[in-house]
Amino acid sequence: MLPMKIRIAQNAGFCYGVRRAIKIADEALEKNKSIYSLGPIIHNPQVVSEYEKKGLKVVESIDEAKNAILIRSHGIPPQIYKLINKKKLECIDATCPFVKEAQDYAKQLYEEGYFVVIIGDKNHPEVQAHIAYANYQAQVINSKEEAKNIQAQKIGVVSQTTQSVDNFVSIVSELVKKAKEIRIFNTICDATEKRQESAKELAQISDIMIVIGGKNSANTRKLFEICLNFCKKVYYIETKEELKKEWFYNVKNVGITAGASTPSWLIDDVIQAIESIDNDIH
Repeated sequence: MLPMKIRIAQNAGFCYGVRRAIKIADEALEKNKSIYSLGPIIHNPQVVSEYEKKGLKVVESIDEAKNAILIRSHGIPPQIYKLINKKKLECIDATCPFVKEAQDYAKQLYEEGYFVVIIGDKNHPEVQAHIAYANYQAQVINSKEEAKNIQAQKIGVVSQTTQSVDNFVSIVSELVKKAKEIRIFNTICDATEKRQESAKELAQISDIMIVIGGKNSANTRKLFEICLNFCKKVYYIETKEELKKEWFYNVKNVGITAGASTPSWLIDDVIQAIESIDNDIH
């Protein structure tokens, strides 16, 4: 039998916002060996563990922090900045610029009198911050069905930056029917769109898709859901240890993609493990 062909999707792995947050954390840790991160720096347990060893301690509230606090790429509500200033902590702000842009639009829409609709996961930290910038007067929806329940004549829309483009378009098309006036800011990150599109293309020519990323990563979950629409066998893993040999029986084409918080070394580990399985099978 011929060996399996392993393909990696373009735009897999770290996005600009995550790379920037990691760089900011690295530079800060060179100057200060004890820094606190408000929530995990990225949604990847392996990376979080590595940075804890370097001195980046994860806390869930400002009260637990001392000296310096790192704001991760997801951003924080404006009142948290006030608490940081009140505690006289050094603020190391790694909020992704694209997330910051969405925050600004949410604030602008609220101030201009729009009923603010945020398309995304209401429990995601990025979305929680967007809600705060809209003065907690926003409604979060994540499906066309939820959009049907919106009752407003003047609607302003922003999106979680890692939202599925197809879902965003589907929801917006429903909202357009509801309002006399609607203003839409497509705040989905360009890298997210490219990552999703390349995963979709690869899934269509693969016998199996392996999606790598933290189980609590929203954008990786979206990749997994997209791949399920185009490939019969799709597996969502965090590390190579989760791979099973039987997944690859009678498989010719293997596709691999990874979320925005997945480092290249984790992707390489998975590729090497699949190559080893391939050698065993063939």
